[in-house]
Amino acid sequence: MMDLLPGESSAHALRGLAWYGQRKPVFTGGNQVTLLKGATEQFPALCTCIDAATRSVWMATYLVSSVGQSHSVLQALMRAARRGIAVHFVVDGVGSRDAPDALWRDLEEAGVKLVVYRPVRGLFGLLDTAQWRRMHMKLCVIDDALGFVGGINLIDDRYDLVQGWSSNPRLDYALQVGGPAVMPMAHTVKAMWTRAAVGRDWRDDIVHWMADHRSMKRLRALWQKARLRLPPGEQKHLSAATATSAPMRCAFILRDNLLQRRTIERTALQAIQHARTRVDIITPYFYPARALRHALRNAAKRGVTVRLLLQGKVDYRIAAIAARVLYHDLQLHGVRIFEYQPALLHAKVLCVDDEWATIGSSNLDPLSLVLNLEANLVVRDRGFVRTLSAALARDFADSAEIAAPLLRQRSWMTRVRRSTIAWMAKTYLRLAGVTGRY
Repeated sequence: MMDLLPGESSAHALRGLAWYGQRKPVFTGGNQVTLLKGATEQFPALCTCIDAATRSVWMATYLVSSVGQSHSVLQALMRAARRGIAVHFVVDGVGSRDAPDALWRDLEEAGVKLVVYRPVRGLFGLLDTAQWRRMHMKLCVIDDALGFVGGINLIDDRYDLVQGWSSNPRLDYALQVGGPAVMPMAHTVKAMWTRAAVGRDWRDDIVHWMADHRSMKRLRALWQKARLRLPPGEQKHLSAATATSAPMRCAFILRDNLLQRRTIERTALQAIQHARTRVDIITPYFYPARALRHALRNAAKRGVTVRLLLQGKVDYRIAAIAARVLYHDLQLHGVRIFEYQPALLHAKVLCVDDEWATIGSSNLDPLSLVLNLEANLVVRDRGFVRTLSAALARDFADSAEIAAPLLRQRSWMTRVRRSTIAWMAKTYLRLAGVTGRY
């Protein structure tokens, strides 16, 4: 772990970590971002970059399965470790609990430094409310210069742990990133590994140091000087696959339980509040906070085209019920709601107007917004948003629009269901230690 004491010797380290002291998106230019649709596109890109690594590979993911496509990525990690690359791999204790022990043995025997974030000991372990806060990120950083972020777990596109095999791939997205935005991604994935391995990381030191107001001002001043620029020598490690003649403005954002508790939620809220023409949301789990629901309604009322693409094929029944109790209210204010039909939907995308989008691991539900550890990338670039919008147009075309209600009053059954879901969500969050309104 880094020494982050506030002396002069720590100034260099703090300058590099100054982004973490900001509770809002920190944009940098000079980034290169490639959209990857599904594991079919992401896994080959991951394998190519891991095989080309010269120094290090850091990976964090929620769910791991060695069946099908994901086997190729696991093999790439082991190949890298065997040839002397420092490979660190952190998995979540709940999301990866069904992976076979033989997989973990193979990884460790190959030299992969494997750790489990908050392992769960038996079914009774989940009764510990501290265990409800999971590491839901999907991050990989190679040679501290190339990163992957998104919603895609290490699992085959056509395979689900509960429902088995499907003829169609699940809908999901990820990003391949080169440029200054990779630096905070690298810091974050390393923090996840050290948190799982030794119980703390550099973020603890920053939180303690920032308790002093003067230290906070100093950290912000360091950020203004640093601007998160990669050293010139690092540029040579950027993959040709991400090269572009039009560098993009990007901001890596996360949700944790230290300084960045509401960064992803507030970023989404502000983007929707400032929308001028359109808001497209794609998420499997939709039960946002009241402020976000009001922002969507208000955007639609002022003439913004607001579309939600949610699950048509359901994996968790309670999540689908929670989303559907909100349909009536949103539709009456002009929000259009679609359900994806071909397969399971797992993508987490928010696209606003013609130049703003975010893709990552965060859903718009209580688990992602106030409990789990999540990571997203915000991209402000017309060319990228144009590419993303074309992909989303195909996704909406493969979906069925839910007819808007004709009457403004809700049935008594709808009111009962909505009140019940609201009570369940509130109770769950209180048990998990979350205070305040949601």
